[in-house]
Amino acid sequence: MKKKVLYIEDEPFLGKIVKETIESQGFDVLLIGDGAQVMSSFQSFTPEICILDVMLPNVDGFTLGRQIRSRYPKLPIIFVTAKIETDDLLQGFESGGTDYIKKPFSMKELIARINNQLKLIRPDDHEHQAKIELIKLGDYTFAPHKYELAIKDSVKKLSSREAELLTMLSTNRNQTTGRKLLLKGIWGDDSYYNSRTLDVYIRKLRAYLSHDSRIEIITLKGKGYHFMVP
Repeated sequence: MKKKVLYIEDEPFLGKIVKETIESQGFDVLLIGDGAQVMSSFQSFTPEICILDVMLPNVDGFTLGRQIRSRYPKLPIIFVTAKIETDDLLQGFESGGTDYIKKPFSMKELIARINNQLKLIRPDDHEHQAKIELIKLGDYTFAPHKYELAIKDSVKKLSSREAELLTMLSTNRNQTTGRKLLLKGIWGDDSYYNSRTLDVYIRKLRAYLSHDSRIEIITLKGKGYHFMVP
């Protein structure tokens, strides 16, 4: 069976060339050009490795790296960027990257890095990583891959959007998550309609999490939300 590669690149010409080259080496490649569409793609495409450009529209690569890493802790992520400063490299690794390649790069080097990353993980990591990924939120246990929020013997089934929103907030727990970032990351744009929809989803999550009084989703007017978790 072909190994699956999720490739995120917003330059159409470069994306097409790289995608075709990787496919010629026996991989199955999904190319996405918009950062806002990445997380939802995991519902239908489960990759063995991600190749992630840093500069993307709507949601940047570093933010996506953190979101992917919070949900799939063992998934290799190769960051691709034209930036060469040490701080950028460090930010990439801190955002979940397991390797880094600088533009312009040779196709041979990229293929070598992909194969190397795949060799570094155990064969059963991909099969079980979704099953073992659980996020503790106070007295709750959140399973993003199953869209479930559990407390004691009670399990709440979340919608895909509710799960995406809670995942983004959990990634930035005890920090402020920008309202625009949430809108772009989940709905793809920050229109008035989607903004009002976000308010509804926030109210729903507050209700779902109300059995642990230590957990709060605080609205910071004009900025976003501060997700307080013990």
